[in-house]
Amino acid sequence: MGVIRVGRRLVAVAVVAVLVLALYLGVTFVQVLVASRHDDRGQADAIVVLGAAQYNGEPSGALRGRLDHALELYDLGLAEVVIPTGGGLPGDVTTEGLTGYTYLRQHGVPDEAILVEVDATDTYEALSAARVILDQRGMQRAILVSDPYHNRRLEGIAREVGLDAAVSPTGAGSDAWSLGRETVAVAAGRLIGFRRLSGL
Repeated sequence: MGVIRVGRRLVAVAVVAVLVLALYLGVTFVQVLVASRHDDRGQADAIVVLGAAQYNGEPSGALRGRLDHALELYDLGLAEVVIPTGGGLPGDVTTEGLTGYTYLRQHGVPDEAILVEVDATDTYEALSAARVILDQRGMQRAILVSDPYHNRRLEGIAREVGLDAAVSPTGAGSDAWSLGRETVAVAAGRLIGFRRLSGL
């Protein structure tokens, strides 16, 4: 009988744990979804563009959307500097950051208004590097530009690296897969820290 009681308790604990995890993920999903619909643009020192794929110097659709949105914010006078970020993959002839730089120059942003980051391999590294760039120039506040589903994680990472930032997403849609992936990333990052997820 004692073994049966222990077994029942273990089952009960497991059921409660699963329910708590499901509730946590459910709440996080709602937060990610709600955050994806927010645009907190405002006056800042710099616009940080999160990298996305590039093909031999040609921005992918996702990267072009982010750069176009950054151009919109820049043209509105919300910041005097744009920081395109992102490194490259083995075999690439250029980086996401340099691709962004070229695109911005082609669309009228002066050279002195662009500060390029070319080493980041993920969002955590990009925002950490952006904070260093801002600190070195006595700048403080940034507008972070990425796709909408990315907003909640951007906010969490920015807090973790000490970056004073607001999010302003592109007009791209957020599919269920992207929202689900971000839900897991945000949920895990809150528990163990976003830095530990860097590079995964």
